[in-house]
Amino acid sequence: MADSRSTKDILRDARDTLRTAKLGLADLASDDPGRRIPGLRNLVVFGRAVTNVLQNLRATEARFDAWYAPYVVEMGADPLMRYFYELRSVILKQGAVTTTPSVNVEDFDSRRDRHLWGNPPPNATRMFIGDQLGGAGWLVKRTDGTEDPYYVTLPKHIIDARLHLPDAPLEHRGRRLPDNTLETLGAAYLDYLSNLVDAARREFLGSPGGA
Repeated sequence: MADSRSTKDILRDARDTLRTAKLGLADLASDDPGRRIPGLRNLVVFGRAVTNVLQNLRATEARFDAWYAPYVVEMGADPLMRYFYELRSVILKQGAVTTTPSVNVEDFDSRRDRHLWGNPPPNATRMFIGDQLGGAGWLVKRTDGTEDPYYVTLPKHIIDARLHLPDAPLEHRGRRLPDNTLETLGAAYLDYLSNLVDAARREFLGSPGGA
């Protein structure tokens, strides 16, 4: 089927795709641990899709390849951009991504702070703090004997949890990033893509503003 979209349509679709990736970053930074891995998947998959959408401009703009070529070189040489590009393939092919939590428990007293867990849900076996997603809550036994986490939100002065990616880079655009938490890496990645979409709008529409 022929693509009848105009340049304006394609750039609008690129911005919409970028918004979806940014929602993934918001989920990744959520206090709800259950939203973090889905958020990471959406950030990575839809972030990569932004450049796929932009490449549809080849059909409407004869000078697109000449304009885009320096960005291709820059992204290919940049450790962070290359890392996220490859991570997308891992997620789509394997359906999973490995993360490592760092959990900082600053001030926790089991008797003083137990009320923060609320009433235990049905079939709860015990409380936990700092699981593989950096979450806290109750473990709930299922009928087959396995246990699922029931998450609660605790104040950050008690537990501050961050997720990390294995072998994630600390360099982006020739500068060292402050840390390699998913929030920092994801924000830097999407900031680059946001600037790329704005640059395309300036180049082909004369303005980075809304559609």
